[in-house]
Amino acid sequence: MKKNIFVLFFLIISFTACKTKIENEVKIDKETVLPFFNSAEFTPEWISKSSLKYKTIHTIPDFSFINQNGKKVTNKTYKGKIYIANFFFVTCPGICPILEKNMSKIQEKYKNDSSVLLLSHTVMPTKDSVVVLKKYAIANNIISDKWNLVTGDKKQLYNVARKGYFADDEFNKTKNTAAFIHSENFVLVDKKGRIRGVYNGTLALETKRLIRHIEILKKED
Repeated sequence: MKKNIFVLFFLIISFTACKTKIENEVKIDKETVLPFFNSAEFTPEWISKSSLKYKTIHTIPDFSFINQNGKKVTNKTYKGKIYIANFFFVTCPGICPILEKNMSKIQEKYKNDSSVLLLSHTVMPTKDSVVVLKKYAIANNIISDKWNLVTGDKKQLYNVARKGYFADDEFNKTKNTAAFIHSENFVLVDKKGRIRGVYNGTLALETKRLIRHIEILKKED
């Protein structure tokens, strides 16, 4: 008898847990609106246009860098575009080749879609010159009109990484400005320069999730 009661109790708990999970998934699927990310904690916030907070949503600060073709790349280059940003350096032996592989998948997916662009910042500008970035771009079949590899002033690159994209975990924890930036994150930015998603760029599954979220963003005004 006690055994039967325990089994029944277990089934009820299991059903309730599953039901809650399903409801959460359905709610997310029906929402079709991505959250905003306004801090290094990457806490998602759903903010309606009628909210007072809407006008103070975090945006990527102004920047000016040079790409693999020696051309200036600024916020205006990405104005009105959805884009994916990340940080790397050419001689990185660890995660960067994986990041490049997954960014290349996104490039292939949207190579004929001018509304979606890519942006990779070097964190080692003293070595990653325009010439070096150009060779890297050619070696990895990077489409210049789709994907900018940028170099420039180290202070500005690191400032944008930390304060714009919240890309430096070490700095976020310790505020150590001397820390070397090495992030696996892909950051999804909307047409107005606001962060709408953060993904582990080393994972194929996360890349698929990112592509799904790009499709959601494309439907926004």
